[in-house]
Amino acid sequence: MAWEEWEQLKAATAEQHTTRIQLNQAEPDFGGDTGTLLSNKAAWAKAGQDIGSLQEGIGKALGKLSDGQNGLGADTGCQTAGAQREVHGSWESYVKSVNRRCGQLASLLEKIGNDQLKTDEAIMVEIGNLKVAYGDTPAAGEPGKGR
Repeated sequence: MAWEEWEQLKAATAEQHTTRIQLNQAEPDFGGDTGTLLSNKAAWAKAGQDIGSLQEGIGKALGKLSDGQNGLGADTGCQTAGAQREVHGSWESYVKSVNRRCGQLASLLEKIGNDQLKTDEAIMVEIGNLKVAYGDTPAAGEPGKGR
């Protein structure tokens, strides 16, 4: 097929499909390019406080997680007790990590409210540092442990 024929086929197809749907675009006069985006220190502070308040519930969950281990007894003769201890250890570590993450993110959001003159890039770097520090942990019971 020659290039000219290909171009004719594309043009003919385009003429047949004149109606287009574009979902990623706002109304043409919606806001415009006026530079009126506002950031509110109080909103950042509230977001930080709300995330920080999650730590109380996480602390209670850690307590209940530990309470569930009471009276478990020795591992001797009971394979499920050993497995439960291993799972408990991994969950306790994970929940503590989530708790620290909430605390750090809360203070970061409050700091962003205070440091609104920082560039977007600097803020993204700080959030990226949290992602690196708190990447997902590997699943418990990896292959090769006999479970």
